[in-house]
Amino acid sequence: MSYVAMKTSEDVSVVPSCKLRTVGRALAIVTAMALSLSACETMKDTMDSINIFDEDKADATTAETNSTDVTADPRKHAVVRAGVQPVASRSVGYYMDQQEAKLREQLEGTGVTVSRDGETIVLSMPGSATFASGSSNVETKFQPVLDSVVVVLDEFSQTYVDIIGHTDSKGSKEYNQRLSEKRAKSVARYLESNAVITERVMADGMGEDDPIANNDTREGRAMNRRVEIKLSPVT
Repeated sequence: MSYVAMKTSEDVSVVPSCKLRTVGRALAIVTAMALSLSACETMKDTMDSINIFDEDKADATTAETNSTDVTADPRKHAVVRAGVQPVASRSVGYYMDQQEAKLREQLEGTGVTVSRDGETIVLSMPGSATFASGSSNVETKFQPVLDSVVVVLDEFSQTYVDIIGHTDSKGSKEYNQRLSEKRAKSVARYLESNAVITERVMADGMGEDDPIANNDTREGRAMNRRVEIKLSPVT
């Protein structure tokens, strides 16, 4: 057996060379294990960082979705499932401009007024032309006017259709409320029977609560008796 001299500050000792090789191997193994553990910790830190970013992104996406769902029209999911695609936000103004122009063309001379409130188009149909006094059935002579509206709604399918009935203040408040609701639903049924999908349509009545003129005059009451169709973009 050979020996190697190891010198210290005080003396020289002799250690077998085979023991040195064993110690060297042990040190190499310990060093490799330490490096391996360090690499694992680094990898774990990296993966944790990635997961944090992924979780943050997922949370942000969920929050955005929830926020959108809260503010969106409650009909949106049903309308999209029915095959209606939302209007791109950058195209909303142009889309509604084109729809308004087509409605003005179709409804010229019918007595229906077309107005604009932001990105909502409002069609105001005089009650005296649409319904007989006290009735909620659409007058036969007015049906061609609604047919003209259907033509535009068919071409511009990416819009919600809100139908609101209004009355004057004659009679009881309860009666006027019921009549306004029935008239709105009657118009809604007519549109739906002519291929306007039901998912787009909502009907309600305001009774005498939203006058646009003075109920103390005959002319004012006539203006207040109306059905409005409000068209707004699916976004």
